[in-house]
Amino acid sequence: MPLTDTKIRNVKPRAKAFKLTDGGGLFLLIQPSGGRWWRYRYRFAGRQKLLALGVYPDVSLADAREKHAQARKALAAGNDPGAVKKEVKRLAILNNENTFESIAKEWCESRKHKWVTSYSNAMMVRLQNHIFPRLGNRPITDITAQDFLSVVRVVEKSGALDLAQRLMQASGQIFRYAIATGRAERNPITDLRGALKPPVKKHQAYLKENELPDYLEKLEAFDGHPQTKLALKFLLLTFVRTSELRGAEWAEINFDKAEWRIPAERMKMRDPHIVPLAHQTIAVLEEVKKLTGHWKYVFPNQHKPLGCMSENTMLFALYRMGYHSRATGHGFRSTASTILNENGFPPDVIERQLAHAERNEVRAAYNHAQHLPDRRKMMQWWADYLDGVAKGS
Repeated sequence: MPLTDTKIRNVKPRAKAFKLTDGGGLFLLIQPSGGRWWRYRYRFAGRQKLLALGVYPDVSLADAREKHAQARKALAAGNDPGAVKKEVKRLAILNNENTFESIAKEWCESRKHKWVTSYSNAMMVRLQNHIFPRLGNRPITDITAQDFLSVVRVVEKSGALDLAQRLMQASGQIFRYAIATGRAERNPITDLRGALKPPVKKHQAYLKENELPDYLEKLEAFDGHPQTKLALKFLLLTFVRTSELRGAEWAEINFDKAEWRIPAERMKMRDPHIVPLAHQTIAVLEEVKKLTGHWKYVFPNQHKPLGCMSENTMLFALYRMGYHSRATGHGFRSTASTILNENGFPPDVIERQLAHAERNEVRAAYNHAQHLPDRRKMMQWWADYLDGVAKGS
């Protein structure tokens, strides 16, 4: 006779375990302790087997019958219900391990050797703030294009169009990584091409050629800290990224060879970089050395000299000189690039000196010294050109 909830609730434990059958191999095993365990006895490939279906009352009579029916369907289709259950459990565990967040963190870790620390940290903050709260615990294979779009739409509506695009780009790379490592079969981000508003490109403010004479005159008259003035001169002469200048160490400077070798870990694209030093640049460094030569950094923090110069020091100096919204430290790269291109220097030489990304990673491993003789001539020309501008010639 089939079981009823009333019968199950009223049954009393005995000294030994016993069964209450429901039919078709389904039964409830009553333990001496009072525990009630659902079991399904069946035969597969000539062998008798037992499948656990849960514990009453967590698994009700109706639930047990549903699980029993599913197991019998699997058996009728020629599958072992026990093996099916193990596979479902395995996939559930796999999905739990292969959440978007876990794969995203793995992807970030796999890229750390290519990224500078600040970029790596910024990438993780973006994902943690905007993607993980909504999609982080979802299996990556379950996430659809519309799921992702609904998340980045929130960022887009806030007006952060560039951030929305960056999140889209990074997530696309995470999906590609999941595909490459066998945890996903397709990248839904490709379906969203053109779905977001394109950000308005904002270029760093930079000085035009006709603005250089006035700037150099104001720089020479700058009455702030001498180290800051020399840092601005050095930045214009070398047109490196401000982060590269701030982190410069005396150990990286070779006065005999007249070059500054920046190690890969401090470069944006993790490629070592050589900066040839013109005579004027060496002269600036000799002045700096009188001030900071006993410290690790070429431009140490004025208040905590064991660390490097603050990222705002040069920017605030530019503000003080009257260049708020008119120039930035990073903008000197554009100034130099524009003038050097207009004066006929080969684009490859200029781009290499700017340490722009090399698309070919094999070439990137060897190109830090590429075009070095031509770059030495170019850097000396640039320093001579600035001298000429300052003198009005």
